[in-house]
Amino acid sequence: MDCFYAAVEMRDDPSLRDIPLAVGGSADRRGVISTCNYIAREYGVHSAMATAYAKRLCPDLKVIPGRMSYYQEVSRQIREIFQRYTEIIEPLSLDEAFLDVTDAEHHEGSATLIAEAIRDAIREELQLTASAGIAPNKFIAKICSDENKPDGQYVVTPDEVEAFCRDLPLKKIPGVGKVTVKRLGDQGLQTCNDIRELGEQECVRRFGSLGALLFKRSQGIDNRELTTNWVRKSVSVERTFPEDINDIDGAVSAMSDLLGELQRRLEKHADRHIRNLQVKLKFADFNQTTIERRAISLDENLFQELLPLAWERGNGQGIRLLGLGVSFRDENKIAAESQLKLF
Repeated sequence: MDCFYAAVEMRDDPSLRDIPLAVGGSADRRGVISTCNYIAREYGVHSAMATAYAKRLCPDLKVIPGRMSYYQEVSRQIREIFQRYTEIIEPLSLDEAFLDVTDAEHHEGSATLIAEAIRDAIREELQLTASAGIAPNKFIAKICSDENKPDGQYVVTPDEVEAFCRDLPLKKIPGVGKVTVKRLGDQGLQTCNDIRELGEQECVRRFGSLGALLFKRSQGIDNRELTTNWVRKSVSVERTFPEDINDIDGAVSAMSDLLGELQRRLEKHADRHIRNLQVKLKFADFNQTTIERRAISLDENLFQELLPLAWERGNGQGIRLLGLGVSFRDENKIAAESQLKLF
């Protein structure tokens, strides 16, 4: 989807359409932008940017709170459109998904025409726009989906894969972040062709498993199937405070509020077996730490034991963020253990 949260807000309130708009970040110095419209992006504003900095870049930026439950409902409507064409859907987030239309019968099996039809339906039925990437695999389709944004699509056919990847900048490979790009650039590696010329063995020698992955991607190879059944591995809640909490008592009080929210979220997963409890802190200098311990249930006393241990790692600093989390046991392992006990 194109600037999804902002697009929904602009659809529902036409007065927001022609102004720089951001969603999610509160106006205080701790707020962070969730997304913004394309007018705001012309000023350099982008998602995950601090609201205060975004306002310096664009003084006229209007920032509104997000409506997550509403966006989830719109996302369900979008998925219903997808399901008219295929049941093989891998959602990446509320506003992005992979669709496998290999065996789809619509439009004589043309992935390009199916993508156009889906985008048309989203525009006509929901008054929103989407962009699409059409390619033989997930890696290339993901890159293509950004090529003609907003409200466009880009196609790479099987016989175009080799040429498309040859001059592709390494920074466009999903999962290759700024740190990795710099590390590669320091060794003179800028494009997929640079990786090809280096050779697979040398890539692996220099970069290990990352090198093996880069060599495959540089040739356009990605054999991953779509993942259509997700099993949640954890549940967590966190809060960024308007001002740093500088004493442990204040942190304990804040933790009690978060614990209630965590309990409510866990109600949806009452059938799952808890494995660990976690406490996460982000300190005033932005460094963060996580500490966890084994547990079989949500235990407030254990959280209260973990909090001071995590706090000590800040060397006297206050905290700007506190998080609580629960990780679940692997249900397949539990079933296997139960079968072994029978014997």
